[in-house]
Amino acid sequence: MRINLQAWILEADMVSMQSAMSSGECTSEALVLAYIERIHSYNSLINAVLEINPDALEIARNLDLERNSTGSRGPLHGIPLLLKDNIDTHDRMHTSAGSIALAESFAPEDSFIATKLRAAGAVLLGKANMTEWSNFMSNRMPAGYSSRGGYVLNPYGPGKLFVSGSSSGSAAAVAANLAAAAIGTETAGSIIGPASQHFLVGIKPTVGLASRSGIIPISISQDTPGPISRTVTDAATLLGTIAGVDENDKATWNSPHRTFHDYTAYLDRDFLRKARIGIPRHYYRSLDEERLSIMEATIEVLREQGATVIDPVDLHLEEHSWNNEVICYEFKTGLNRYLSKLNPDIPVHSLQELIEYNQKHAASALKFGQDNLIRSEQNALIETTYQLKRQEYNHLAVAQGIDNALDQHGLDALMLPGDIDGMYIAARLGYPLITVPAGYSAKGTIDADGDSTQGPFGVVFSGRAFSEPTLISIAYSFEQATLFRRPPELGGLV
Repeated sequence: MRINLQAWILEADMVSMQSAMSSGECTSEALVLAYIERIHSYNSLINAVLEINPDALEIARNLDLERNSTGSRGPLHGIPLLLKDNIDTHDRMHTSAGSIALAESFAPEDSFIATKLRAAGAVLLGKANMTEWSNFMSNRMPAGYSSRGGYVLNPYGPGKLFVSGSSSGSAAAVAANLAAAAIGTETAGSIIGPASQHFLVGIKPTVGLASRSGIIPISISQDTPGPISRTVTDAATLLGTIAGVDENDKATWNSPHRTFHDYTAYLDRDFLRKARIGIPRHYYRSLDEERLSIMEATIEVLREQGATVIDPVDLHLEEHSWNNEVICYEFKTGLNRYLSKLNPDIPVHSLQELIEYNQKHAASALKFGQDNLIRSEQNALIETTYQLKRQEYNHLAVAQGIDNALDQHGLDALMLPGDIDGMYIAARLGYPLITVPAGYSAKGTIDADGDSTQGPFGVVFSGRAFSEPTLISIAYSFEQATLFRRPPELGGLV
């Protein structure tokens, strides 16, 4: 007996989808069709999906035939996923980083993680809108805006609630049940921020756990792809699939013995009973009353579940400033390398050409300017000075940052609010983060950047390099104890 997909698909997890396909209650083709119908019905309300893969239904049909003839490839067989628009796919979808300059660009080959997802049997359903150039184009550009795709809106309050970070389209689409899950990317907060603001689970992996090959870059020392999903289980499943060594990404070369292909083995419902978690109060100071109340309630949940909570914990690196010279150097170098490999018919093949293109098409390309692009092009840092500055910061961050706090108190993780500020130290070190829904701020305030603090709110667990198993255990134990996730109510979405 076939299920009513349009009703059942709301909040369905990948485990349930896989079970339904295995039992014959539905097919991958039916799942893809149901999501395409939802995108056509509701995407205009939130502008989260840029384009649908024109081959998605054919891919799903072939995977259904394969399942029937030789069996399933695994937990992603036939599962429809969205990819952020900066992740290369060598197919009939574009990869543009949200820029009209690359609106007609087809990637010359799959990104490493797209290849891995295809091999696992996933259906690449489409590309998600994003903050243009991963929000490294202009200091005035709001989160969720791109010249190619316009504004991503938060389905919990379109036009009113903050979307956060550059993977905003990936998060909004998953929150609104327009795909089973999505892959985003993060340099500093671009997975964790949107996931937190959309009642989702997001994992920002350790840099080097998953390859960046074929992903439009910002920072070689900080960039990483990662999963955005509705459950910790789904996020763990995706993380194991995209993890792996890539000969074209040096950051992955030292990770074989520190990564796993099945992170679902760490879904420990009772892990909080033995966990030690630190509370870095510095990052709680800017919270409004409601969000602070959510954090205090979360601390109580941790204690009720048996965790040892160390409160407060100091990170002596809290006030250390972002090194813009290093990021600008890495952005210019990485982007020039990426653009130089694009097809000759694409109008830009370097950062300088991109700046010139935007100036020529200012009415559509420069709604918020391009000061970061210009600053990066003008960056005069030389390689030796760049290396010295990176080493200087990393040494200080290790000596006075996350590792020091964890070692000093014998901690498994730190717990941070789901806003951007607390994520920078982990980002600069390339360390992992995971966010889980924790509560809803009904009133909220307007912060210094003009963004509303109202809406879904997540907590973030931070650990040392390659501590994903521990962070997943903590997040899953907290998720199962609370189950805060609820879908948006938007124009008939639920």
